[in-house]
This record gives sequence, C-alpha cells and structure tokens, in this order.
Amino acid sequence: MSNVNQHLEKVALKRADIMIPKATVDLSKWAVVACDQYTSEPEYWEQVKQLVGDNPSTLNLIYPEVYLGEAHPEKRIETINATMKQYMQQNLFTVYKDAFFLVHRTTPSSKIGRWGLLVALDLDQYDYAPDSRSLIRATEGTILSRIPPRKEIRKNAPLELPHIMVLINDEKRSVIEPLARKREQLPLAYETDLMAGGGTLKAWVVDTDEAMLKIAEALEGMLEALPQDNPLLYAMGDGNHSLATAKSCWMDIQKTLSPEEREHHPARYALVELENIFDEGLKFEPIHRVLFGLDQHTFEKELSKVCSHYETEKASDLNSLDSAINKADGIQKFGFCNKQGYHLYKLTEPKASIAAGTLQLIIDSLLEQKLASVDYIHGKEVTATLGSKEGNIGLILPEVSKATFFDSIIRDNALPRKTFSMGEANEKRYYMEARKIQL
Repeated sequence: MSNVNQHLEKVALKRADIMIPKATVDLSKWAVVACDQYTSEPEYWEQVKQLVGDNPSTLNLIYPEVYLGEAHPEKRIETINATMKQYMQQNLFTVYKDAFFLVHRTTPSSKIGRWGLLVALDLDQYDYAPDSRSLIRATEGTILSRIPPRKEIRKNAPLELPHIMVLINDEKRSVIEPLARKREQLPLAYETDLMAGGGTLKAWVVDTDEAMLKIAEALEGMLEALPQDNPLLYAMGDGNHSLATAKSCWMDIQKTLSPEEREHHPARYALVELENIFDEGLKFEPIHRVLFGLDQHTFEKELSKVCSHYETEKASDLNSLDSAINKADGIQKFGFCNKQGYHLYKLTEPKASIAAGTLQLIIDSLLEQKLASVDYIHGKEVTATLGSKEGNIGLILPEVSKATFFDSIIRDNALPRKTFSMGEANEKRYYMEARKIQL
C-alpha cells in the first residue's frame, strides 16, 4: 500500500473508481433527486418519468420510495439491476480511476452554492448504533425497520449511486476549501443544470497523490484533536438509512470472504459526498413540531416532568418570538403558539442538551398516552399557521447551531429524530456518479 493510501485509510477513506456518463448523454435528464424525496407526491415522479423519456437516466437505476408500497416491488428491482448491467454493457460510462470529485452545487435558495468532496467511505468505520464511538456515525436515530426493503434493492445491484451527504467539522476549512480555491487547475468532470428546480451541478477530478495526501493530512489533524475514546470525525447529514443499508449488506458479504478478500472488496466502501458543516452555502434548518388535540395545561404538565423549572413570556408576533428563541444567552428555549397567541418558554435543568431533545421526551410521552398526535414541519410560518388553529399547539425550535452540532452528537450520542434538515427537497443531492460494488 502506498504511503498516501495508508494516510487515507487512517481517516476511513479510499480512492474510488468513479463512473459518470459519457458526453453523448444528456446530464440534465440523467440526474434525478434522491429517492427519499417527494414521497407523498407521485405526480412529481411521474413528471420526471415524462421528462426523461427513453433517455439514459438514474431514474432507471433507483427505487423512488414513493413506490415502496406497490404490489410487486421485486419486479422493479429486477428491472433496476438489469438496466445497470445494460448501461455497463453499452459502455455508457467514463471511469475516473482512483479519484475523488470536488463538487459544487447551486440551488434556487443558494446561488453561492455549497462545496463537497465525493469519496469512498470505509463501512468498517461506521456504526449506526445509538451508543457508537466509531469515526462515522448517525446523527439521528436509525429506524431498523427501514433497512430490509432497502437491502432488497442493493444486495444484487452491480452499481451504487450516492445521495448520501456526510458532514465534517472543519472550522479551519482545511479539507475541501483549498481544493475549491484551486479548482481551475483541476480537470473538469462534468457540468449541468438539474431538472425540477434543482439548480446546477459541477465537478472536478481530484486524483494526484499530492492532493490526496493533503486531504488525508487535514483530516488526520482533525482526528488528532478529538477525544480518543469518542472520535466523531464524520456525522451523517442526509441518507443515513442508505448508508446503514450499505453497512448491513457489507456485513452479509464479508462473512463469505477471506481476510485478504475483505481488505479490498468494493462493497466494503460507500460513495458519499463530504460537506463541511461550516460551508456558508450549506443550509441548516430546524424542523418544528405541531401537536394536535392538546391543550396548553396538559402540555405544561408534561413539560414540568422534563425540567426542574420553566418560565414563560408572551411574544407579540412570530418574528419577535423567533428572535427571542435564538438569543445567545445559554438558556434552553423554544417557542409556543396556539389560538391564544405566542409564548417563549425558558427551561432550567432540562433533561436533554437541546430543545428538540427535551420536546421529544414530551412528545413521546404524549403519544404513548394517546393524548395527542404530532407532525414535523419545515418552516416556522407553516408551524405558526397550523399551531394557531383550535385544539393545536405549534412548537418552534431554535436554529441548529453548526458550532455545537458535533458536540451535541458526542454528548447525547444522537440527536432526536427530525431535528434538522439540510435544505428543501430540491436541494437534496441528485444522483450523478456511480461505482461498482460487485467483483
């Protein structure tokens, strides 16, 4: 193993043979959004199907989750696998050997865009268990029941196509940003507009030993600064259940391999996009809650069980409430609205380190007692509108702090489910690149 590869291995990375369609393929029809988006909007996926037509497309290589409940999923899976083989037999791809990709994505809400680095991540260094101490970890609870149907899709697939985004805590901007500054010196891999309001996507090839070594050394420096008994280097941003599926498939495969075969089998790795949590173009938004069929008295009774004391202040409107929630004073706070108006809640000695965790304890208790139902909402305005209706309560969470995000995972093991979102549906990763995962 070369010196460079040894450094990469220390930080759970491996060079990848990255496949992208040749110049004859229309990339605007090739790339489609992550399969777990628009799950309640079959019309979106029907429009994508019409737009793609008979053109080569990742639409034919993925299983949009809107269709997971269909009668014969095995037929769609067989077609997906057959199409992957067909595309390879047609020599559709250009293969960039032993490479990473520097990726730049703009969206309608972020014209400056966000930067990423497409890499192969070592699944042996990933553990999605809540008490994990591995280099690569889930940020929210992994729902085990969501893995088996995804395994059926992946287990016989010759290719993987990544929509997974993994965060690094690089406040010094030492890993991705130096490459971005020198992008004009890198070979261009592709450039395209994305369908359905997805913005634009552009990538450059990173394949020199010098560049690889700098990436590895920057990550090693970050790793050395972490607590050795709890070294969180990579935190899941989007696609945790897809990565958990890849891990589960690898655990099955490695049982059939010798120790030497396990070292370099392609299924040991998963193609993911690394993103620096401090990238200005990366949107981090809280996911709010609306409780249905609940009154304020019952809510406060449950609240008193998860903190030693709480205080409330009336707010005149949503904007002033939002400002108060996000005031940096070290006090755990959240916003509350119902038909009577807006209130700020301040907590003393809460049982969780962030408001989303404290509120989730309340919500879980209410659901268990069948005292309310809940929905998780993007956007504080929508939350306030729903929360102000008769019999409802809106819970407005503070902004998710990029500065303390990794510390929260280390301290609490994982965030409560539905704590944050990295942008809206059309800002999620689009499928573009592929990699072989079978020998």
